[in-house]
Amino acid sequence: MADQTDLSNLPARTTAAEAPIAAARPGNLAAIIGRIEEAVDEETAGIRSGTSYDLKASNARKSRYLYELTRALKGANEIEFLEQHREGLARLRQKLAKNETAILAHLNAVNEVATLLKNAIQRADADGTYSAGEFGYARA
Repeated sequence: MADQTDLSNLPARTTAAEAPIAAARPGNLAAIIGRIEEAVDEETAGIRSGTSYDLKASNARKSRYLYELTRALKGANEIEFLEQHREGLARLRQKLAKNETAILAHLNAVNEVATLLKNAIQRADADGTYSAGEFGYARA
């Protein structure tokens, strides 16, 4: 029986001599930028949806893609890369700005909830029994 393992989702193997050439191919860079855009879009939608989106997994995926991009850029001409991928980078920049806005809104909401909880706990603890006013220290 032959092994019928599906290897279609694995990266193609290259020899050591081909590695720098493969890493600098514009198609690979465009694919990586596309994956980063997809991850950022998914995270933005997840944060905005209000469901329990897994930020930790999303951050791990974005870190992996950033690592791929860094590896792909080694040995590549930076100016040539910027010229060839100007549109993709502009799209990515816009998506990152929207993502930042969603993350900041999420953090502000978390901060507001934390403040409400803190105030509720303080009100519950401050029933006046041991307050400074009861002992005559808090006179204006």
